Amino acid sequence: MTENAQNKRHTIDDLITVMARLRDPKSGCPWDVRQDFSTIAPYTIEEAYEVADAIARDDLDALKDELGDLLLQVVYHAQMASEQSRFDFSDVADAITRKMIRRHPHVFGDPALRDEFLNSNLWERIKAEEKAERGESASSAASRLDEVPLALPALTRAVKLQKRAAEIGFDWPSPAPVLAKAEEEIAELKEAIAAQGDAPSETRSTKVREEFGDLLFVMANLARHLKVDPEAALREANAKFVRRFRSIEQALAKEGRRCEDATLEEMDQLWDEAKDAERKG
Repeated sequence: MTENAQNKRHTIDDLITVMARLRDPKSGCPWDVRQDFSTIAPYTIEEAYEVADAIARDDLDALKDELGDLLLQVVYHAQMASEQSRFDFSDVADAITRKMIRRHPHVFGDPALRDEFLNSNLWERIKAEEKAERGESASSAASRLDEVPLALPALTRAVKLQKRAAEIGFDWPSPAPVLAKAEEEIAELKEAIAAQGDAPSETRSTKVREEFGDLLFVMANLARHLKVDPEAALREANAKFVRRFRSIEQALAKEGRRCEDATLEEMDQLWDEAKDAERKG
């Protein structure tokens, strides 16, 4: 690579050209040429999570890199579609730009619609109008829940399913009855655990798993009512656990010991100390 090429500031057009070369059947990368939409989809999901992780860590340098990786996924799918003469990257950019303009009439059209956008279901109404223009209707689907993608993370999908049902009034009016339902599900889970006794492991896990799933579903509903993103909340809880567990490891390491050398009571004490230290800032 020449010095000029190394110093050049590349653009989206360069990235599209690079992807086209990677996918060239004769001179491209054998691995890239073998891929299709289904084999690339898991990488697309993974890159989206890595973007979220960089944001959660407030690491803007990493965010820049991860956004590039995610952009590559868009270019990758667009290139494969282009090879089938279906659409290309410019079609993707055009479609999303038109959609954003169409769904924000209070910005690109009548400013008087601003309050309506914030205080009504204008966004959903515009989406419904778009479907009608495409010849789709509520009756064209077996259920209004069919539009919620199966591939979403389970907690996120639970929230979206509940939101769709809530749009037609199938919802609790406040968090209080949801909390009551959570208590009911906890009781049922306790009963399932107590009843498992000496039952075969397969039977045992099926019933307990079912009740545990019901509890998680209710907690996702509670998150929706509290306007909390359950995925983000769980990521934060994971990070907190890692942070405090590392404090235990570090405290024991100062004594020349490992976690394997400590009792549960000792580790619990160190956990509480790490928790108190965090609270005190």
